[in-house]
Amino acid sequence: MLNKSVSKTLLIFSGSVSLGLGVVGVFVPILPTTPFLLLSSYCFVRSSKKLNNWLLQNRLVGRYLHNYLEHRGIEKAAFIKSLIFLWLTLGLTIFFNHNFHLRIFLFFIGVAVSVHLSLLKRID
Repeated sequence: MLNKSVSKTLLIFSGSVSLGLGVVGVFVPILPTTPFLLLSSYCFVRSSKKLNNWLLQNRLVGRYLHNYLEHRGIEKAAFIKSLIFLWLTLGLTIFFNHNFHLRIFLFFIGVAVSVHLSLLKRID
């Protein structure tokens, strides 16, 4: 069994890596943002209340994460922006990529993300 300080260090490291992947996911539609942010929060809750508070109060992802955790929802404006950005970037990638299988894969990723976002409660 790991001692407390090693476990805490591993959780902080894992939370930080997950946070980094979540931030990259904001700009890369195929990389899911929400699961990585939730994993970051999970790791930080168990290792550092200070880091978790920082994450929840962060101006870029804090409100989004809070809405998802507390209300299982997304703000209407964030929903619309997410769908526009998702389909704009996927559409450009599909258009400029000539690999048929990758095009199909990206299309289904877009549909899956759109369905997931559509199933979330809207917060005004």
